[in-house]
Amino acid sequence: MRFVVTGGAGFIGSHLTKLLVNSGYSVDVVDNMHRGNLANLREVINKIKLHQIDILDFAAIKELVKGADGIFHQAALTSVIESYAQKQRYFDVNVRGTENIFKIANEYGIKVVYASSSSVYGNPHTTPISEEFERNPINPYGITKLEDELLAKKYSEIGTKIIGLRYFNVYGSGQNLDYAGVITKFYDNIMNNKSPVIFGDGMQVRDFVSVEDVAKANLLSMQSQFDFGFINIGTGIGTSIKELAKIMISLSGKQLELIHGNLPEGDVKSSQADTAFARQTISWQYATPLSEGLKKFFFNS
Repeated sequence: MRFVVTGGAGFIGSHLTKLLVNSGYSVDVVDNMHRGNLANLREVINKIKLHQIDILDFAAIKELVKGADGIFHQAALTSVIESYAQKQRYFDVNVRGTENIFKIANEYGIKVVYASSSSVYGNPHTTPISEEFERNPINPYGITKLEDELLAKKYSEIGTKIIGLRYFNVYGSGQNLDYAGVITKFYDNIMNNKSPVIFGDGMQVRDFVSVEDVAKANLLSMQSQFDFGFINIGTGIGTSIKELAKIMISLSGKQLELIHGNLPEGDVKSSQADTAFARQTISWQYATPLSEGLKKFFFNS
C-alpha cells in the first residue's frame, strides 16, 4: 500500500513517516520545507519519495496522490502567537490547503487522516474534555482548525472518509525550536543553563502526549473501519506547566530556579483529554508516561 504524508519532514509527520516505512508501506512525503527538516527523515530517506511541493499547489498534489491508498495530512502552520500577526497566511495554509486535500481525497475515493487540534475547544468549563464538548477556539490558529472540521463534515456528507485527530500537547524529538511546544523550549533553556520561563503562574494544565504514540494513532485511524469523526489524542492526564518545569529540571540534575513571564494572548488555561472515544473507535491509548518520554527524547544520556 502507498500513502502520502503531507508535512512529512516536519515534527509529527516525520515520526509518522518512519512508522509507516517500518510497517512496510510505501510513502510519498510532501513538504515545502518551510519548516520541515531533512534531518528528521535521515533514517528512512532512501526508503521514501520526497516531493518539495506546497499544499496550496492543487494540481501538483492531485497528480502526486493519484493511485495512493490514503493521505495523512500533517502540513500546517501551528504557532498560536504567530497566528495573530499572520491571520491570512494561517487561513490560506491551514484552511485552503486542507480543503485541497479533502477535494482530492473525495475525487479519488480515498481516506484522509488529518491533524486537528485540541485548540478547537478553547477554554472548556471543565476537564477532562470529551469530543462532544462545545468548540469555541480563542485564537486565530484554533479558528483555522475549527474551519477545517466544518469542511471535513461537509466533505463527509458527499462520501469522503475523513478522521480528524484532535492532538493535545505533542512532544518529542524533531521540533523546530521557533515553533516548538513548551517542553522543547524548556529543554533548550535547561541545556543552556538558563531557567525555564513560565508564563503567568504556571498553573495552566496540559495533556502531554508522545509523538510516537501520536504517529500510532494516525496509523490505527487509517486502518480502522471508522469513516468520519474527530478523536481526542492525549493521555487523559493533566500536568501543570510549573510541575513540568520542576520535573525537567530534576531530570537534568541541574540547580535552576523558575522564572515567570507575562501570559501571552490566546493562552488556554486548562487542556486535558477524555480518551474513551479513541479506545472505542481506533483501539488506541497512549503507551508512554510523561516521565519516560522526557527521559527517552531529552534526558537519555
